[in-house]
Amino acid sequence: MNILEGVRIIEIADEIAGPYCGKLFADVGAEVIKVESPDGDRFRRRGSRRRAGNDGALFTYLNAGKRSVLGDYGDPHLKDLIASADILIDSGVLGSIDHDELHTRSPHLVIATISNFGLTGPYRDKPATEFTLQAESGTMGLRARPDQPPLQVGGRVFEWILGSYAAVGALAAFHRARGGGGGDIIDCSLMEACHLSASGFIDLYYALAGSPPISGPARMTELPSIEPTADGWVGFNTNTRQQFESFLLMIEREDLLEQDAAWALAPTRYERMEEWNKIVRDWTTRHTTEEIVELASALRIPVAQVNNGQTVLDHPHFNARGVWGISADGSYTQPLPPYRIGAMRPGSPPKAAPRLGELDAAELRPHPTKREVTQPGGSLPLEGMRIIDATAWWAGPSSTHILAALGADVIHLESTQHPDGARMTAAAFVDRPSWWERSAMFLATNTNKQGLTLDLSSPKGRELFFRLVEQADLVVENFSPRVFENFGITWEALSAVNPRLTMTRMPAFGLDGPWRNNVGFAQTMEQMTGMAWVTGHEYDQPRIPRGPCDPLAGMHSAFAMLVGLSRREQTGHGSFIEVSMVEAALNAAAEQAIEYTAYGTVLSRLGNRTRDAAPQGLYPCRGEEQWLALSVASDEQWAALKTVLGRPGWADDPSLDTHEGRWHAHDLIDKHLEQWASGQESATAAALLSASGVPASPLYDARLSPQHPQMVARGYFEHLDHSIVGPHQVPTLPFRFRSVDRWCRSPAPTVGEHNETILKELLGLDESAIEALTAESVIGTRLKGIDQPGAQDS
Repeated sequence: MNILEGVRIIEIADEIAGPYCGKLFADVGAEVIKVESPDGDRFRRRGSRRRAGNDGALFTYLNAGKRSVLGDYGDPHLKDLIASADILIDSGVLGSIDHDELHTRSPHLVIATISNFGLTGPYRDKPATEFTLQAESGTMGLRARPDQPPLQVGGRVFEWILGSYAAVGALAAFHRARGGGGGDIIDCSLMEACHLSASGFIDLYYALAGSPPISGPARMTELPSIEPTADGWVGFNTNTRQQFESFLLMIEREDLLEQDAAWALAPTRYERMEEWNKIVRDWTTRHTTEEIVELASALRIPVAQVNNGQTVLDHPHFNARGVWGISADGSYTQPLPPYRIGAMRPGSPPKAAPRLGELDAAELRPHPTKREVTQPGGSLPLEGMRIIDATAWWAGPSSTHILAALGADVIHLESTQHPDGARMTAAAFVDRPSWWERSAMFLATNTNKQGLTLDLSSPKGRELFFRLVEQADLVVENFSPRVFENFGITWEALSAVNPRLTMTRMPAFGLDGPWRNNVGFAQTMEQMTGMAWVTGHEYDQPRIPRGPCDPLAGMHSAFAMLVGLSRREQTGHGSFIEVSMVEAALNAAAEQAIEYTAYGTVLSRLGNRTRDAAPQGLYPCRGEEQWLALSVASDEQWAALKTVLGRPGWADDPSLDTHEGRWHAHDLIDKHLEQWASGQESATAAALLSASGVPASPLYDARLSPQHPQMVARGYFEHLDHSIVGPHQVPTLPFRFRSVDRWCRSPAPTVGEHNETILKELLGLDESAIEALTAESVIGTRLKGIDQPGAQDS
């Protein structure tokens, strides 16, 4: 799997986001040269029971197949090395690099910068950790029960997400540079990645509801969600009415809806949480996890065992799929990349991670094919690419959303009989005309796309689909495997029509294995892979992160599709790509399996603490629902915190001047910090700490994210005008391209909005043919079987 062989990448990054971005390229054959200081990547020293002199296991996973050189930006050999590269990944670990000077010197170069807030905006130099960014982005305030403190997502998952976004942006920009269009500077923001992947678009839902007065916290838990069993924990989610009714059937309480139909409404279950939990847990605790999973699966209820780093290794579906590999040194088990291209999985066999400074930068050969800029700039990287997007909900649409923003012509396909499920999340607006057009999820993930309805269950619908395939570069779908197979829309049939076509399938659990036909959403993936296991208060149960698995699957899919297009340039033929949603989540949760098999440690939830910083926590301040997020990640930051506190006597204990000392005294430190914070205004305290170099943030309300000064300054939200919704603003992407002023060129399409345009311009149909198709419900702009208050016939 050396599709990107000959592509040179310089990685000046440590810990997770930058190295994971580099890993995605190394897995498909790119030459990745890691530039480190004499101290090396900090993750070389990370691991619960790492032996002295050995690199940490997570470091070796993230950096397998790379090479290492020692360097400093002022070193002329390093400058020459960067100039020879195709892509530079820079997270600032060697200090400030003049990216403009680099780009002027090497106009072919794609530079992907990774930082906490981005390179611009008033917060660009504000100290932060991933924890304080969860608070700053507002997403922490959406998690946990309202009678408990807000809760972080464990496992630093947003850094994995940003790494995958950065890889897609960099590969797309390289696609343009390879064609002579010049490189770019890609400015990636971890704060924006936090918001985009875990806000649930609550800011847009809030705006669509008229921005009512805020009367309480936004945090909540899904019901049902993670429930106790006779021998562990099991996780559910019921996103549809059918799934909820099947759940009631399973727990032998189908009578509930007869007693009170309001139980079908999530707000009702939330308001009567204790009563609901007793009903559910009286049943679940009488059955084993295995029994419940088998029964729920038979009823097509999304379900999973809640795994940890040990139990995940024994899951029968993962073992049947062959998702595990052994590290190059044989010391631990790791997940393999979550996609296959032409039935081949990249990253196998695993390669070794580099020794610190094993290469000499002065001795590295110049890049053999330095690329010249031969075309004027200004075009989007993927202009000229056409994608048929037969995806639904969030994971699939997020993959085509980013490709559409980067210039691809994306046709979003649904039918009037079976619309994109994301539209149904607008049920709160059911009393309004065309309420299904008011889904924040749909509006945010389908900008820049055209909307086409086709009934693929009809012969005429399939005929039109295959005719469109003749003019497409990519077809993407994320339904249960049997759906497209039942339609006869297979890779063999599509490639026979268009040999240059790349087909991507994104089933929840993959195309084979015992769970291939199971139903799964993001919540299922979070439960199954261990993400939920490390999320939760220590005194409470596991909790789902609420969202990250959708964009994780989407970005791995988008990256795989761009790799597939590179392969087409080499061979002239398209590829069949399979991307498993659960395996994308498994890669972002890799540390748990790695830590267990390398050191015998089962990582668990720590509430708002982390082994990477001490103290770290969320402290209540003066006023209702006012919280201060604080994270001390270095001894220097601890010294600064003591100064802000007025150097109290309790903090002058020398044992607290080391990370380990502070970790062991965390309870004592928290007691004093809670006392101090209780008399502070959260915003004032955060500003004072930040000015002193301590990562801190007030807990922001995600409903108000479009007003956040940093997001406003960076143009992260963009304004659009929709024919039904009217003016609104949507979150865009967690990065900016230097060459792109605006990501959104058109709003999300209404149902079948572009039927006539597509069928006339691409397929040459006339008006009478289109009218006949509408009359037969092959196409249409009005949904079937859905109440439509005030809607007009179409």
